[in-house]
Amino acid sequence: MLYKLIYFFHADISLLNVFRYITFRAVLATITALVISFFFGPWVIEKLKEMQVEQHVRDDGPPEHKVKEGTPTMGGCLILPAIMISTLAWGDPLNFYLWIVLLAMTAFGAIGFMDDYLKIRKKTSKGLSAGAKFSYQILAALAVTLLLYWYPGFNTELNVPFFKAVSPNLGWGYVPLAVFIIVGASNAVNLTDGLDGLAIGPVTIAFATYLIFAYLAGHASIASYLQIPNMPGAGEISVICGATVGAGLGFLWFNAYPADIFMGDVGSLSLGAVLGTVAIITKQEVVLALVGGLFVFEALSVIFQVSYFKLTGGQRIFRMAPIHHHFELKGWPEPKVIVRFWIIAILLALLSLGTLKLR
Repeated sequence: MLYKLIYFFHADISLLNVFRYITFRAVLATITALVISFFFGPWVIEKLKEMQVEQHVRDDGPPEHKVKEGTPTMGGCLILPAIMISTLAWGDPLNFYLWIVLLAMTAFGAIGFMDDYLKIRKKTSKGLSAGAKFSYQILAALAVTLLLYWYPGFNTELNVPFFKAVSPNLGWGYVPLAVFIIVGASNAVNLTDGLDGLAIGPVTIAFATYLIFAYLAGHASIASYLQIPNMPGAGEISVICGATVGAGLGFLWFNAYPADIFMGDVGSLSLGAVLGTVAIITKQEVVLALVGGLFVFEALSVIFQVSYFKLTGGQRIFRMAPIHHHFELKGWPEPKVIVRFWIIAILLALLSLGTLKLR
């Protein structure tokens, strides 16, 4: 909205024409969110300490994690406002997709907030029941998906990388697929959030990647050249992706090992849902499995571990799931696990960008 006010005077001040470029506003959103996170980070941490909003470590987790007990959590209360303020400042308020992404962020942030609140009130690592949390997530994702589905001109074709002639139109079948993507991405990021900076690093990398995808999808001539779906209006999503990158980097300053604050479910559930929603809008749903391959790997490690445990009557594939705990128990220091997972996330992001020409 701020950009609209500034751009209003572009006829009198030619320099202000630069504000009509999405790339420029995406950079401004990144910087704004970063500054907000830096500036308000210490204040938020102190307030959370005063309110005794503290992390309660799971009893069956690695013993070394007991030192994290009492660290302020619900850092998503810093991340989400930084994203929202930056997006509203530099995004186009008339863009439908922008509001859909903010809706997904708010809805899943509310679910995460309830989960974190119950954990803090009960002084345990368990908040909402799995059934309740999953139900709320499905309802929120369904609302977002239906709004997209009913939006005039929204494309329900599934874009398949490497096969430029393969783009089946799923029609109503796209709705359950989109719900699965949003809920799956939300929970996958949530499961990854187990070490200091482990989740926010790859999340930032993934959103930087989708910033590029969003810009390309919204640019008709570039989309045609790359043979990817053109989604008019989707380019504006670059602004919210930039804001998330800035907020993520700002939060990482305080979340880096040893963490001064954890993002909590209010952060991880919402950021994962936003990532899934952005993937749907930009028509890069399948590529999300590659961009967020680290999150997929973490989620699958839990699914395989639980399934194998039940089938074999107590045997395990990994020493502990999610898999980052497996490497901890093998003797890897926590910072080494974190940085190596970041490296994997960067490699996956680069590979996903490579799919743009392999079509």
